[in-house]
Parts: sequence; structure tokens; C-alpha cells
Amino acid sequence: MFPVRCFTCGAPIGQHWEEFVRRVSMGEKPGKVLDDLGIKRYCCRRMFISHLELIDKLLLFSPAAPGEEG
Repeated sequence: MFPVRCFTCGAPIGQHWEEFVRRVSMGEKPGKVLDDLGIKRYCCRRMFISHLELIDKLLLFSPAAPGEEG
């Protein structure tokens, strides 16, 4: 789940995530996509470049049933 705002400066960036992923998956360079989207600050660019989508991996594990440990 991509953050709605940059952790450092608080700028709203979440609305650009799907466009960024779509264009990068089509082969565009991430830096050019961020420039086109108007993401200029290093802190905001870091949010896009370093983000890992972990929710898909976490969904592979089922939670323990109530009363079970482990």
C-alpha cells in the first residue's frame, strides 16, 4: 500500500502511484516518469523508487485461528 503523502515533506503523492507503476512496467525509465509526473523533490522521489509492494506476499500467510499460538 503506497503512502498518500511523503513521509518527509508531507506532499500528496499517492495519486501518482498507479500511473508510475503502469509506465515503468511498460519500460520507461523511473526518473523520466517522475519528471513527467512533476515529482521533483528528492524525498518524494525516494518514496516511489524505494517502495516495495508487500501486501501480495503477506496475503499468502493465513492468520492463526483464535486460541492457536504460533
